[in-house]
Amino acid sequence: MSGPDVQYGGVTLLTSPEGGRYPSGNSLLISGTEGTVLVDPSLEVDRRSGAGADIEFIAVTHAHEDHIAGLHLFPEVPVVVHPAEVGAVRDPETLLSGFGMADADADVFRHQLRETFHVSGHGRVDTVDDGAVLDLGRRSVTVVHLPGHTAGHCGLLVEPDGFLFLGDIDLTSFGPYYGDLSSSLDDFVTSIERLRDMDARWYGTSHHVGVLDDRRAFLDALDRFAAVIDRRDETLLQLLRRPRTLEDVVAHRLVYRPHVHLPFAEAVERRTALLHLERLGRHGLVVHTEGGYLAV
Repeated sequence: MSGPDVQYGGVTLLTSPEGGRYPSGNSLLISGTEGTVLVDPSLEVDRRSGAGADIEFIAVTHAHEDHIAGLHLFPEVPVVVHPAEVGAVRDPETLLSGFGMADADADVFRHQLRETFHVSGHGRVDTVDDGAVLDLGRRSVTVVHLPGHTAGHCGLLVEPDGFLFLGDIDLTSFGPYYGDLSSSLDDFVTSIERLRDMDARWYGTSHHVGVLDDRRAFLDALDRFAAVIDRRDETLLQLLRRPRTLEDVVAHRLVYRPHVHLPFAEAVERRTALLHLERLGRHGLVVHTEGGYLAV
């Protein structure tokens, strides 16, 4: 059973029993006088066998499986997405390759993409860039490029309601995810800073948190979310008090807890470790020696 949907002006949050916990996610319906857009069709949309409305087009914040699980229900509805995400929306193999998994893990996840998330690719995909405005009639949706999570990850600002959808800058205690091959730690930090300067009435997330209706609460949550990046740096510097190889760091885990077994976990840990090592190296805090990486 789904929970009661919640209305924020012309924005409807499609709630799920999991509260947006992965593999589920929060989807939106945004309606104007001339059209309705579905945002990030999740497993909740699939569970409902649709979104219960006539959809003119679908907006995808980024091409991860939990954000496109319901796309197969709308084969004729156009999808709009940042240019960097087009290939992964069109082709599951492009999506899969973006994780950088080992072959055995990729085979497991390929099955999950098909059987759990119903990802089969979509044939009608158009591009939208930062600042593009989608006119729905007395309601508009402005695309806000917030890269880092993926190269083309975007937020959406709905006016006149003042609803800012943050996508997977989701303010959870898990912290920022930048584990794809296209992910960027530096871009993620820049995107967080961009959000600090954006004012809204409501701040919606793809997972867990849902919607915040207080700017101070939003900024506090954003600070806690960003602080996870610094904690990962601190964990890594402590680990590197003696030389460690990249494999040592991956095995230690900066992102997932040791008991978490997901097909993409090792690839995410590797990419995350590399990005932190590169950043700490640029700041002169880590060097690469014959014995491995070492904090200085």
